Amino acid sequence: MGMTMTQKILAAHAGLESVSAGQLIEADLDMVLANDITGPVAIHEVAKLNKKTVFDKDKIALVPDHFTPNKDIKSAEHCKCVREYAKEHDITNYFEVGEMGIEHALLPEKGLIVAGETCIGADSHTCTYGALGAFSTGVGSTDMGAGMITGKAWFKVPSAIKFVLTGKPNKWVSGKDIILHIIGMIGVDGALYRSMEFTGDGIQYLSMDDRFSISNMAIEAGAKNGIFPVDEKTIAYMEEHSVKKYTVYEADEDAEYDETITIDLSKLEPTVAFPHLPENTKTVSEAGEVKIDQVVIGSCTNGRIEDLRCAAKVLEGRHIAKGIRCIIFPATQSIYLQAIEEGLIQTFIKAGAVVSTPTCGPCLGGHMGILAAGERAVSTTNRNFVGRMGHIDSEVYLASPAVAAASAVTGKISEPAELGL
Repeated sequence: MGMTMTQKILAAHAGLESVSAGQLIEADLDMVLANDITGPVAIHEVAKLNKKTVFDKDKIALVPDHFTPNKDIKSAEHCKCVREYAKEHDITNYFEVGEMGIEHALLPEKGLIVAGETCIGADSHTCTYGALGAFSTGVGSTDMGAGMITGKAWFKVPSAIKFVLTGKPNKWVSGKDIILHIIGMIGVDGALYRSMEFTGDGIQYLSMDDRFSISNMAIEAGAKNGIFPVDEKTIAYMEEHSVKKYTVYEADEDAEYDETITIDLSKLEPTVAFPHLPENTKTVSEAGEVKIDQVVIGSCTNGRIEDLRCAAKVLEGRHIAKGIRCIIFPATQSIYLQAIEEGLIQTFIKAGAVVSTPTCGPCLGGHMGILAAGERAVSTTNRNFVGRMGHIDSEVYLASPAVAAASAVTGKISEPAELGL
């Protein structure tokens, strides 16, 4: 029986000729990732073990991004813990404020993960790197800590769902709309512990930023990982950002899938996930009159340069509605600088938005943009659980940068077409 892309990568890293769904394996790791929330937990656990050194100082990334710049004393202590551990073990890829970005945008940008590699991170959205044709997945802090000192992790080999993407998306339909549509179709547990493998002629129309967004939210369907084939766009991205050697794995023709789902991208519309689950989706045309208080554009899902360009195109020459707060978070310092050079930041400020340094803060209700009781936000983040971005009686509506920006202008859930775009 043939293997899927994910199964081939896992087999290679386990030193096996083949693996099958449900098999337990131990695989070598090419990258181990932690942030300022999950890192300290792992560091404290590792301290209890006899082995005191990391397996490879070049294959660990420590990115303080959730509560940085530090919002309070506790977050400062967490960042101090990570900082001191990085210094003690001479960790190559430690990113201090001024260098750091949101981890899942930063690692691909820095070329730290490429096609054919394995990566675990103590953050559920580590699955983002499947856009590059890598196997990447989130794990608990204890597993991540063990990975830091052993360079290995155990996995149950996942089965897979094959998503055949066909057709060309219409204007204003992005990767975010595509993954929200999929989650709305299969549910938040529709791909539970399975690999979401994307294929089809429609992929050629998806930018790398689109693919990062789709892979990023595979976890919102319960998936172990999401993964895209390696094509010319992938190779161009890796060659621009990395000097690492990459390996291209392709699914066998006789690979076994639990199911195959075909989606015609040309039929999709701008989509929003209503509270309080990512599966609770509606097209904007179905949304009705939903007035909002705040808009957040950014995060590891939609804080990349194409996202900012899209938002700026909607906001250019317009102003955010009176009484609406709009906060924009470039995902990395490099993206922030590029946005300045392209004039996007000026567009945002003239439109009445505020622009922040890179941080995960608002996405998890950590800091900056916290919602009060009864408030509603349209956000380009990835989760809208009860209390996710603030008070338990607040509401979060997940959307693309285009929909978020249009909603900021009108003060209600809207799409760019309503502005004549």
